Amino acid sequence: MTVIEAPIAVPRLVAQNISMFMCPACGGALEVNAPESRLGCQGCGHVYAIDDGIPRLFWPTESPGAKDVTDIVKAFYEETPFPNYDDLDSPERLRAKAEQGLFARLLNEEIAHGSRVLEAGCGTGQLSNYLGLTWGRTVFGADVCINSLTLANRFKQAHDVGGVTFLQMNLFRPAFRPETFDVVVSNGVLHHTGDPRGGFVSILRCLRPGGHVIIGLYNTYARLTNDARRLVFRLTGDRLTFLDPRLRRVALNAGRRRAWFMDQYKHPHESKHTFDEVLRWFDQSGVDFVASIPRCGATESFSPAERLFAPRARGSAFDRLVVQLGMLLSGGREGGFFTMIGRKKA
Repeated sequence: MTVIEAPIAVPRLVAQNISMFMCPACGGALEVNAPESRLGCQGCGHVYAIDDGIPRLFWPTESPGAKDVTDIVKAFYEETPFPNYDDLDSPERLRAKAEQGLFARLLNEEIAHGSRVLEAGCGTGQLSNYLGLTWGRTVFGADVCINSLTLANRFKQAHDVGGVTFLQMNLFRPAFRPETFDVVVSNGVLHHTGDPRGGFVSILRCLRPGGHVIIGLYNTYARLTNDARRLVFRLTGDRLTFLDPRLRRVALNAGRRRAWFMDQYKHPHESKHTFDEVLRWFDQSGVDFVASIPRCGATESFSPAERLFAPRARGSAFDRLVVQLGMLLSGGREGGFFTMIGRKKA
């Protein structure tokens, strides 16, 4: 493979992997325009700027009749990036924080050497930066919000995280060629779009056959607890925040408290979904169910030694209902969030 020589302004991973990219406007091939430090389309001629090391590859959805909430969600996260990097001043601290949450550590263990990974809707890029710390993989973190991407890129540059690059992109208009990635992650993103299923189908195109897709969504049942707290906060002028278990944690500083509160209770748009709904997405899109967090089986528990890509049973409809009601009765921990993992059929 010929490595394209490019100035510092063009991220190294973009220059080395330019064949992975396509113009989000017309689907044409992109090329590095070295003198101007830009990316240009060989088809329609559109030129994309690279500002502070972040390629601006955003293109609007342009879907007449579809509910596009991109602008209001983008504006929300420009003002309140989530999560922030307070107290994360080194790769070691980022690694420690990520592995405390279990999911990131288990995902890191599953991703094979040499894999290409896309995080669609990376926010401030903490997961992408964490995955990029491991040598031998190529990670791209994409988001619509420049403030969030700037935080992500500052950490990457400050600590020379060589395995990751960040770019601005609309997940409904991907800037990557179909079947490019081995793993596609979209955690806590699709429920903030106007068309969650359409967003899933869009990012799935970027995944190669046999690759794994991971999506995290708010659950219809478990999120009811958050809805009740949101109503109480609105009626009391945002007092009684101790009702949220996460906000009762002494270790959280003011920045983290505000970021969590805003994301959970002041977000301008969210949708809620069930296990069965996402299983239908998988079935209709040629994706085999692999696993879920929590498990789909009513009597099964999630282990710290779990293999995320090891196929599990999807359970019965009754099992899945019991699991979701259990999430509700537990108080909708972590915002009533669940994760589904699938494997794209060959």
